[in-house]
Amino acid sequence: MEQQPNQPSPENIMKIGTGFWASKILLTAVSFQLFTKLAEKATMSAKDVKEVLKLNCTDRNVYDFLDALTVFGFLKRDGILDTAIYSNTIDTDTFLDKNKPSYIGGILEMMNNRLYAFWGSLGEGLLTGLPQNEAKRSEDFFGLIYRDPEKLKEFTNAMSGIQMGNFMAFAQKFDFTKYKTLVDVGGSAGLLSIMVAKHNPHMHCTSFDLPPVEPIANATIQQFGLSDRVKTASGDFFSMPIPNADVVVMGNILHDWNEENKIALMKKAYGALPAGGAFVAIEGIIDDERKQNVFGMMMSLNMLIETGTGFDYTFADFNRWADIAGFQSTMLLPLTGPSSAAIAYK
Repeated sequence: MEQQPNQPSPENIMKIGTGFWASKILLTAVSFQLFTKLAEKATMSAKDVKEVLKLNCTDRNVYDFLDALTVFGFLKRDGILDTAIYSNTIDTDTFLDKNKPSYIGGILEMMNNRLYAFWGSLGEGLLTGLPQNEAKRSEDFFGLIYRDPEKLKEFTNAMSGIQMGNFMAFAQKFDFTKYKTLVDVGGSAGLLSIMVAKHNPHMHCTSFDLPPVEPIANATIQQFGLSDRVKTASGDFFSMPIPNADVVVMGNILHDWNEENKIALMKKAYGALPAGGAFVAIEGIIDDERKQNVFGMMMSLNMLIETGTGFDYTFADFNRWADIAGFQSTMLLPLTGPSSAAIAYK
């Protein structure tokens, strides 16, 4: 029987309530490198997948796993059950094949390895206001990551993955004609600098991050063949001045911190810019009415899990902080999905 327009329905309740099922199916596929293996072979049957991934479950379990990924839009399928042949979609082939430079799976790997378990304690985080990650064991989250090469590599790949599409969009949408130099503060693997240099041949870029990150960034820069116009610089952006540049960018940096530190970082960026220079924050900027960008709000809750005091923000918040820091004007540049570049001009 067709549901009447104003009749109550449990559909959305169940869709969101079981959302972690869908999430875990995708995260597991990424952890198995399913999309990478499919890209290598072009197509695979369920039997092939079972053999390559060394799965010891029943054939029916494999069909359910692969067909769920198909319904979600992550795989293409010809045939059904034992006659089915699977292949990547254009999105998974581009962004989830580990052998391609456009791979963004690092953030999904970190979600599977770290955040999936930590988010189980969201209630405790809301009750206490305390981080729910490694800090619960009295460990400094950032200190732990930068001491462990494997964790650092995973974190660096994650930060690159979540922002890759935004970096590509920013490099092509932002008007660089008036500028010659850019510094990416907390530049991680250097991908923003690389994308800007790739799409704007007159730009010279610097990826600025802590010393342990420098070898990772240099390797990425060499991989893209842009060592002549993309460099690295090491330092702590709280204790050291930000290197001078025409454009200062922070991608997923401001949201790590409380309001006081956000304003302090924007003031440091202001000091590194010439008159007319631009400060850019690339994040999931929440809409001012707080009715549309649910990703930004979820990311903000993730900052509770990770830092306790960090949070994502609206463009109105950014404007207020930009005014305090001394900037003359601001604009919002939509990038990919729920992310935008909040821009302040000196």
